[in-house]
Amino acid sequence: MKTKLSTLLLFILIIITGTSFDATGQRSRKSDSASKSVKNKKSTEIKLFNGNDLSNWVFYLKDPAVDPASVFTVQNGVIHITGDPFGYMRTKDAYSDYQLHVEWRYPGELSNSGVFVHAQTPDTIWLKCFECQLKAGNAGDFVCMNGAKMNEMKNNSRVVAKMAASSEKSAGEWNTMEVTCKSNTIEVSVNGTLQNKATGISDSKGHICLQSEGKDIEFRNVYLTRLPQAKSRSRK
Repeated sequence: MKTKLSTLLLFILIIITGTSFDATGQRSRKSDSASKSVKNKKSTEIKLFNGNDLSNWVFYLKDPAVDPASVFTVQNGVIHITGDPFGYMRTKDAYSDYQLHVEWRYPGELSNSGVFVHAQTPDTIWLKCFECQLKAGNAGDFVCMNGAKMNEMKNNSRVVAKMAASSEKSAGEWNTMEVTCKSNTIEVSVNGTLQNKATGISDSKGHICLQSEGKDIEFRNVYLTRLPQAKSRSRK
């Protein structure tokens, strides 16, 4: 009778708590492991845009007389940038060793913009950084701005052209760019196509910026996932 009662109480406990137990009544390690995995995933992902406001960003415009609130706005979980005047919004924090996820579209006609990584302060209209080009037809090009350098630069050109044919979508459709910054390398994929890779970059940490340049552009789902940093070798 006691055995049946114990079994019944255990069954009720499982229903109430949702906890798994093995045949001996011990809590399942598999459940603990799955919970830990989800927690670790959340801890490595950082939402740069919270979907509601731009409290995590700093703004810089070429014309200081223009109110940034008239250029950078949020509606229905989407960032809208007018493109005029030139400038950018940048993260307050600096980052290194991460994979950045950005979705963008041109709501009207195709235009020009960019995603800056490893941007260095102080703020200026053409700050030192690596631009991952979003210009229509050239998304995936690198532009090395204000003294930024990489091994792939040729003939003193600041532009390192993308490796594959354009993988962009038409105006009004959402595109996805993945930027992987690891140590002294940067890789850029557009809609799943690897478009560029940089090595030997001069700066491996900095701010992330979304550019205002030209006409209207929209962004959503802007977040990064931290990558494990390489462990330095201990000296003997």
